[in-house]
Amino acid sequence: MHILVTGGAGYIGSHTCVELLASGYQVTVIDNLSSSKQAALRRVSEITGREPDFVRADLRDPVTLDALFQDRDFGAVVHFAGCKAVGESTQIPLEYYENNIGGTLALCQAMAEAGVRKLVFSSSATVYGAPAAVPIREDFPTCPTNPYGRSKHFIEEILRDLYRSDSTWNIALLRYFNPVGAHPSGRIGEDPNGIPDNLMPFIAQVAVGKRPRLRVFGDDYDTLDGTGVRDYIHVTDLARGHLKALERLSANPGVVTYNLGTGRGYSVLEMVRAFERASGRPIPFDIVGRRPGDIAICYADPGLARAELDWTANLGVEEMARDTWRWQSQNPDGYE
Repeated sequence: MHILVTGGAGYIGSHTCVELLASGYQVTVIDNLSSSKQAALRRVSEITGREPDFVRADLRDPVTLDALFQDRDFGAVVHFAGCKAVGESTQIPLEYYENNIGGTLALCQAMAEAGVRKLVFSSSATVYGAPAAVPIREDFPTCPTNPYGRSKHFIEEILRDLYRSDSTWNIALLRYFNPVGAHPSGRIGEDPNGIPDNLMPFIAQVAVGKRPRLRVFGDDYDTLDGTGVRDYIHVTDLARGHLKALERLSANPGVVTYNLGTGRGYSVLEMVRAFERASGRPIPFDIVGRRPGDIAICYADPGLARAELDWTANLGVEEMARDTWRWQSQNPDGYE
């Protein structure tokens, strides 16, 4: 099957391309490289021995998108493309809504015209907002607390409306928790532009000497050590979840929603200590104020994905820290 991967040069997208190619899928990537590097796809080819097709374009370019669907016979789309930082979304919300929602609308219109109606969507656990309880199940209320999460929530509703209007669509909404880690080869990993917005790449850059100290946003949450607790999932486990979702779509399930997480929460300071063990280096940090939109604790109940996708996360926090350090130590300046 030929799969179109939007945003496939990005962090999660490139790791998913590895899994797709290794499993025998044909892959075409469309990416505007606004927050990713084409070098990631060259390294995907090194790892797999197979080269994905690459089209540099924005999803909101209808001419390129229509030509892409006319020229290739896609069986399904895995949709990663979009702005992705919680903190940044509170500063430039209109850009998040325009890019994430506008890009998805353009993609779905092109898919409909080409008769391609299988879609795996990269959603987020941020759609739940501040949950009343943990672990979080897929049937919990959704109430995102920041524009990034709201853009994902709006897209989920758009895709459900699309299915209601045309039941030939089959759509998997994958709610990621906190992806970390890197490919065990050390050849691909997370390479953020500028100051990292997420915890693990920031820790890694401190460990490798690119940044002097980590900032910990708040130590007064109602958690064991006062720092925020999240469900960190290894990116290769997450990538495998997309293959399982594609398999599920071949059974014509309609719209299905799955949490992709480990079911275990770790605090910021627990992740710092794990990285110190993996790297053998101290991670100095300062406690600063909370960030707007952040919540105290968030971790998944992944039982539905286990039951319906036959998927579980296999890699723990030690592997997450080890593989992140291998990537960062071998690539101190990222893909550059």
